[in-house]
Amino acid sequence: MNDLVALHAPLSDALTAAVRRVVDSGWYILGPEVAAFEEAFAAYCGAGYRAAGPGGLHAVGVGNGTDAIELALAGVGAGRGSRIALAANAGGYGTTAVLALGAEPVHVDVDEDTATLDPALLERAGRETGFDAVLVTHLYGRLADMPALRAVADAHGAKVVEDCAQAHGAAHGGRRAGAWGDAAAFSFYPTKNLGALGDAGAVVTADPDVAERVRRLRQYGWDRKYHQVDGPARNSRMDELQAAVLGVKLPHLDAWNARRVAVAARYAATIRHPKLTLPDVTAPSHAGHLYVLRTTDRDALSAHLRAHGVPHDVHYPVPDHRQPVHGDRFACLDLPVTERWCAEALSLPCHPGLDPAEVDRIAAVLNVFGA
Repeated sequence: MNDLVALHAPLSDALTAAVRRVVDSGWYILGPEVAAFEEAFAAYCGAGYRAAGPGGLHAVGVGNGTDAIELALAGVGAGRGSRIALAANAGGYGTTAVLALGAEPVHVDVDEDTATLDPALLERAGRETGFDAVLVTHLYGRLADMPALRAVADAHGAKVVEDCAQAHGAAHGGRRAGAWGDAAAFSFYPTKNLGALGDAGAVVTADPDVAERVRRLRQYGWDRKYHQVDGPARNSRMDELQAAVLGVKLPHLDAWNARRVAVAARYAATIRHPKLTLPDVTAPSHAGHLYVLRTTDRDALSAHLRAHGVPHDVHYPVPDHRQPVHGDRFACLDLPVTERWCAEALSLPCHPGLDPAEVDRIAAVLNVFGA
């Protein structure tokens, strides 16, 4: 599904130098490399859009993407007893973060075409059950309908947090993922469009007070060493090594995204099968993180691909409200579109190292499915 060795090969000297620089510095946690990457990533997310206030966007490096969601929500004031609206088809990371805060998930169904939160259904949830915050996941690399979702949240007095783990660089109207919400969470897991050599994440916000609170909450609630003033807090710090690696890779992100979208375009031009529904992967609103088609014969298609040696995956087979850990907590919840997506979605390889001949071979295998 990914070829990180090939992705990193042209950057080998720069990555080695970055690692050596950190090793030689003797400073490994929350040092100058983290500060430099935070500044660069905030500038990247804010490029083309002037965030509110003269300071632009702020980025706060944390340990991973799920911590970033939790800390972003806490940063905008969500906590125990808060009601947080979110989708249930995005792998469980958002629901995990919501529950870790002691908050209540309000699962809302998604749009049939985009698999992201449906603004009309979010509005209904606001009227029927209410919510204090909205967690919007830009799923598979597609920017959700942020103008409409933001308008609904604002009408209900709710904060908005973006889950941008799969959408680094996606944009609408010149405004990138991470610049729409009151805060945004990013993952830099190695397979993301911008990936570290391990776990890392960040919270991005235009609000300096939110940024400062997240900085406290990522490190025990300290405002200075051993002086705890905020909480509940955690230990979730980006390390210097990952920041240095991300700093090397960030300037290549747009080119890598363009190659992902080109792979998707070639799939769209070469896959011809009546049982397969193909996604619309169009830049700049889609960063091409995953190429996810739909079929009602997923198990048979998966067996066909395995027989022909084609890598593939399912993102994500079990919706959050049907995960066994929750028992009967959400037994009465009906999310028909979410459940169809989870039953039908299948991901094909879509990464910068995939060459046209490989894409054509995968398409050829798909085109003879069931023949």
